[in-house]
Amino acid sequence: MTERLIAQLVETRSDNTRANVLEELRRLILSGGAPPGAQIPPGEVADAFQVSPIPVREALKTLVGEGLVVHQRNAGYRVSQMSVDELREIYFVRGVLEQAALARAVDQIDDAGLDRARGRHDELVTAAKYNDSKAFHDISREFHRELTTPCAMPRLLNMFENTWNLTEPFQVMRSVGSQTQGALNADHAALLDAFAARDIAAVLEVGQVHHQRLESAIIETAADLVVRHDD
Repeated sequence: MTERLIAQLVETRSDNTRANVLEELRRLILSGGAPPGAQIPPGEVADAFQVSPIPVREALKTLVGEGLVVHQRNAGYRVSQMSVDELREIYFVRGVLEQAALARAVDQIDDAGLDRARGRHDELVTAAKYNDSKAFHDISREFHRELTTPCAMPRLLNMFENTWNLTEPFQVMRSVGSQTQGALNADHAALLDAFAARDIAAVLEVGQVHHQRLESAIIETAADLVVRHDD
């Protein structure tokens, strides 16, 4: 696993040392390229970027602060591997933050924003039709961004993004079946209708149902991963 991680970093390295190390390590973790529990060897990462270990350790310390990486003495750095209970807690917080953002965004979103959200929804329907699990995973987050960003509350959005990042290494939307994809897309369509009607109560009601559906998917996927790692 470590060799694959380093190979992916070699393919994406650039001349921008410090920022690039942080950005590429974060990208690799969020994309699932370095799954929960994967070890990150600072020396080999430094070699991949052709830099000293200093910017690598600084980048890893930043990722520790973001909750994406953990560090243990004599065990080094690893991608965070949370328990199911920890994920439930994070997902609860994420849901509260999203509900707050959606409530504010209903009256703030403009027609162009709604059109972008509809476009993302169309892409999700296409991804489900052609069984493109990676696209479904990636576009799902973009759809949610289109509906929450209009709230124009940068601190709230930053916390929302950070809690979403903590669950990204599990790549949940790449594991859900076609039936769940269909249900999620139906929720998306209902959210768009509620936004178009400027109906805050309907947005929050559909958003809650959608969040519960997502929570069930992420906990099921995470539990499977935890079992595999324990084995």
